[in-house]
Amino acid sequence: MFGMSRSPAASYAQVSMDIAAETADPHRLILMLFEGARAAILKARGHMEREETPEKGAAISKAIDIIDNGLLASLDVAQGGELAERLAALYEYISQRLLWANLKNNLAALDEANRLLGELQSAWGLIAPNSDNQDKEAAA
Repeated sequence: MFGMSRSPAASYAQVSMDIAAETADPHRLILMLFEGARAAILKARGHMEREETPEKGAAISKAIDIIDNGLLASLDVAQGGELAERLAALYEYISQRLLWANLKNNLAALDEANRLLGELQSAWGLIAPNSDNQDKEAAA
């Protein structure tokens, strides 16, 4: 039917993600970038373990793309100052570790990148804007 290459469930999942991205606040978008990069790394790990080289490379490339063109590109060094500069250096380091993991089939480098992104994701989650608390404070 019209050359459909994806299953209806996959299409629904993509539309669902697109809608979530369009309606998310900037803070939630960053969390979604972390989730996407980490999911790609986990896929890459599975492909690496199964020696599926093309799929591993594609998953790692996706993770690097999310880091470089999402997380890194979203930094405002002029406004964020030293913290933004340090985050930029860390994102660049993570991308380099992913490249190394891809070139050398190095699970340790892949796991390190995932761990670092997980720590950043957790920290980002802790600073989430909480409208309930803000509403309660405003009412007090």
